[in-house]
Amino acid sequence: MNNDIERYTPSERSNHWAVAILFVLAGLSGLALFHPALFGLSGLFGGGAWTRILHPFLGVAMFLLFLWMAIRFAGHNRLDANDRQWLRQMGDVINNREERLPEVGRYNAGQKLLFWVLVLSMLVLLVSGIVIWREYFSAAFGIGTLRWASLLHAASALVLILGVLVHIYAAIWIKGSLGAMLHGTVSRAWARKHHAGWYKQLSRERK
Repeated sequence: MNNDIERYTPSERSNHWAVAILFVLAGLSGLALFHPALFGLSGLFGGGAWTRILHPFLGVAMFLLFLWMAIRFAGHNRLDANDRQWLRQMGDVINNREERLPEVGRYNAGQKLLFWVLVLSMLVLLVSGIVIWREYFSAAFGIGTLRWASLLHAASALVLILGVLVHIYAAIWIKGSLGAMLHGTVSRAWARKHHAGWYKQLSRERK
């Protein structure tokens, strides 16, 4: 009998990795345009002109695929009373005393907060990016608006990059998390240990 249970469907995994690839491409092209010291990264995209052309399209594609992913997972990322208690016991979280923590559903409170930070960052990136998109939209805005939009675009990009780094670190820190997004399944023991509430829900649904 297979002891593994499905955590992510093939469609969910494909969506996630498509967003990840576009994040890397949009991030590298954005950094190339952000500061002269990083302009060498534009060579990855065929030079400065192509980088300026491709970056906004990469960003829009990333946002659309992220939006689809966010819609799929939003229901699992609503904070509840158990999540608030989980946050109050951050000392137990840091020291891996999971037996003292309230039951965790499909995602813990830290993952849920990060999810909403990423959603907000993506929204700010999209709106500010449209405002400063020189080819199509920037002529409709005044210089003051463009400056504020540029600042917000850079700040939200920084938050997004830091958030993704936290996401990667957490996936490596909790053994089995990265494998779930690669292969789609986790062991029953992993589910019981890290997401007991989610595991119990799945068990009830299968009865």
